[in-house]
Amino acid sequence: MMLITPEQCFGFLAAAVLITASPGPDNLMVLGVGMSRGRRQGMVFGLGCALGCLSHTVLATLGVSALIKASPLAFSALKVAGGLYLIWLGVGALRSRGGARVDGGAAVQESLARLFAKGWFANAINPKVVLFFLSFLPQFVLPARGAVSWQTAQLGLVFTAQACVLFGLLGYFSGAVGKWINGHPGAGMWLDRVAGTVFVGLGLRLIVAR
Repeated sequence: MMLITPEQCFGFLAAAVLITASPGPDNLMVLGVGMSRGRRQGMVFGLGCALGCLSHTVLATLGVSALIKASPLAFSALKVAGGLYLIWLGVGALRSRGGARVDGGAAVQESLARLFAKGWFANAINPKVVLFFLSFLPQFVLPARGAVSWQTAQLGLVFTAQACVLFGLLGYFSGAVGKWINGHPGAGMWLDRVAGTVFVGLGLRLIVAR
């Protein structure tokens, strides 16, 4: 099977890491679980969140492939709509005042399997993540190379893999990272500005690229 090019992989990976590391519901939940229940629990919950991306990868793979087969014009329309969505997310991040905080909360005893399932479910049913995948993955797909569904699947697997690593590290170092974020509210604003710039840039690229 044809593999994605190194340029595709590293360009996508760089954007994916930055986006995953930016303050958001998933990574703040991972930090909260790790701070309140322990690093192992935080890592397991984070792994569940990351693997929830696999369901979105399947949907994106089927959806993008079907669109290209049905109509190149429809695929172009998806790219424009996705670009506008990414720009909207970017503007929102640029306008954010930051101040992200992590609430450890009270410790609640739950099995690791239950924590994993909660993390997976929280991510898998999130419609915003579905929209993000449908907006983000297509711009790194090269239809001229063929095997569009396989390209999309590989990109989704790359995203899931880096999310597993980052969320695992967040869970492991949750106490120290959480305290640092709570003590440096400006850090969240700085990350939002960087992520917002990336979102807007990716959105514009998605709209103008043909």
